[in-house]
Amino acid sequence: MPLTKSDIERIRKIGFSEDYFVDRRGRIPRLRNVYGHCVFLDTQSNSCMIYPARPEGCRLYPLVYDVENDKVVVDPLCPKSHVISQRVIRELSGALLNLIDRLNRDYARRYL
Repeated sequence: MPLTKSDIERIRKIGFSEDYFVDRRGRIPRLRNVYGHCVFLDTQSNSCMIYPARPEGCRLYPLVYDVENDKVVVDPLCPKSHVISQRVIRELSGALLNLIDRLNRDYARRYL
């Protein structure tokens, strides 16, 4: 999951070191994965350990951007994808596109 600068700061403020949760490979920092799942997944309860402070991308999931078709879609790998209505997709598409724009602006200078 990509992380905005605000996401990183919010998670740091609740006591986690960036080294613990940020994967900096690539242009945009992402949540670190451990054994195929998010570092913040509590495998005992199958819940997010930082739910109130979770990244914006997690808040918008299962909406994802389909680059090939240039549109917002529901991630077909999500087990709950079949319950997401077209109304929800329309209502949240703008927020996802805004997040993508901010990520690009936040990290554009990394390669300039």
